[in-house]
Amino acid sequence: MAFDMARRYLEEKGYGDRVMEFPVSSATVELAAEAVGTEPARIAKSLTFMVDGAPIMILCAGDTRINNSKFKGVFHTKAKMLTREEVLKWIGHDVGGVCPFGIKEDIDVYLDESLKRFDTVYPACGSGNSAVKLSIPELEDASGYTGWIDVCTETGEKTETNSKVCGR
Repeated sequence: MAFDMARRYLEEKGYGDRVMEFPVSSATVELAAEAVGTEPARIAKSLTFMVDGAPIMILCAGDTRINNSKFKGVFHTKAKMLTREEVLKWIGHDVGGVCPFGIKEDIDVYLDESLKRFDTVYPACGSGNSAVKLSIPELEDASGYTGWIDVCTETGEKTETNSKVCGR
């Protein structure tokens, strides 16, 4: 159902022909990169947090992690990821297929600066076996984003403030 909602939303935006369904799982960054045939960094993972009592979504490059000090600098609170149950309740998609397309209303969606190094990225599309290929301007349009932020660190960078994050 979430896949159908996301696909319909993307069709209304004019990106329906970009939606890909796979016969294999794409529920993690690594699996999605393999299914798409791209490097993991180009997978736009959707991370969800509770900030001031409201859920938010951050899309970031697949090779990054949330940097707790950067997150706190932007949102003035500690990063608290939603649980699997909360993601489904607040966002409307299940973990593994979380994306900013066809989600519940009033969810602020942020795009992390880590995505800007790519011409195209591949966010999920509402299911654990889907993705959609979008340019960065198309991602801005399709996501209804609130703004660009810088809250991630590449996983190769050494920092004491990296937090572990779950897949997509």
